[in-house]
Amino acid sequence: MSAPAAPTIAGGPVTPLDAPSHRRGDRIFAGLARGAGVLILVLLAGVALFLVVESVPALTASSSELPQGKSFAHYVGPLAFGTAFAAAIALLIAAPVSIGVALFISHYSPRRLAGVLGYLIDLLAAVPSVVFGLWGIFWLAPQLQPGMAWLGTHLSFIPFFAGPVSATGRTILTAGVVLAVMILPIMTAICREIFLQTPRLHEEAALALGATRWEVVRMSVLPHGRSGVISAAMLGLGRALGETMAVAMVLSVGGGVSVNLISPQNPSTIAANIALQFPESSGVAVNALIATGLVLFVITFLVNFAARAVVARRKDFREGS
Repeated sequence: MSAPAAPTIAGGPVTPLDAPSHRRGDRIFAGLARGAGVLILVLLAGVALFLVVESVPALTASSSELPQGKSFAHYVGPLAFGTAFAAAIALLIAAPVSIGVALFISHYSPRRLAGVLGYLIDLLAAVPSVVFGLWGIFWLAPQLQPGMAWLGTHLSFIPFFAGPVSATGRTILTAGVVLAVMILPIMTAICREIFLQTPRLHEEAALALGATRWEVVRMSVLPHGRSGVISAAMLGLGRALGETMAVAMVLSVGGGVSVNLISPQNPSTIAANIALQFPESSGVAVNALIATGLVLFVITFLVNFAARAVVARRKDFREGS
C-alpha cells in the first residue's frame, strides 16, 4: 500500500511548521531580536558611563572652579527647576488638546477628514525645532505679550502673574506653549491609535443600550485607553524635558528660581543652557555642563520609570478586575 501524498497548495507542497527551515528562521529572528535588545542596553550603559566619568571632575571641584562661582548643587538646581517647569507647562497644555484631537479623529470626524487630519498631525512632527523656535520668537511671543500685560495688570496678586511683564513676550510661558506644540503630534498619534483599538463590541453594546456618543467615549473609550494616554503623556514629557534649540531661541534667561510666567527673568533649562554655554566653555566648565546632562539623564529615566510603573499597575488592575 503506497504512502499518502503530501498535502499541496497552488504554490507547491505545504511545509510543516516544525520543518528545519522554519526552525532555522525562528532561531535567526530570535537571535536578531535578542541582539537588538542587548544593543540598546549596551548603548544606554555606555551613555550613562560616559556621563558619570566626565562628570566626576565637576562634582569634585571647588565652587571657585565652577561656572558663576557656585557649588554644583546651586548651579544645577535652577536649571533642573526650569527644565521641569517648562515641561510641566507644555504637558498641561498639550495633554487635553491631544486627547481631544485624537477623539475627534477616531470617533467624530468623517473618514476622509480623519485621514487628512491624521496626515497633517504626523507631518507636524517632522518640522525641525529651529523652525518652532523662529515661530515662537517672531510670531507667538508678540501675540502673547498683550495677554501677558493684561494678566500682569489684573491678576498680579497670583504669583504666576506677579510681573514685571516682559516687553518682548519671550517668557517661560511662551517657551511652554512652543514645547506644547512640539509634543502635540506624538501624543495625538499615540492616543489616536489607542482609541481606535477600543473593542468594537463594547461601543456597539453601549449604543444599543441608548448611550450617546459622548457617553460611549466616557464609559468605554477613555477607560480602555487610559494606560495608553499615560504612556503618550510621558513620551511627550520626555521630549519636552530634552528639547534644546526651540527653548534656547525663545526663552529670555535671567537665572534663578521663579514661578512667574510673564517676567523677563526666567530660569533656563538644562538642555538650553548646555547649547548656549558649551561653545565658550573649557576645562572644568565643560565637565560641569556634562554633569548637568547627567542630571537631565537621571530625570528623564525617573520619569519614564514612573510612567512604566503606572501603566503596569493599571494593567494588573484591569486583569484582576
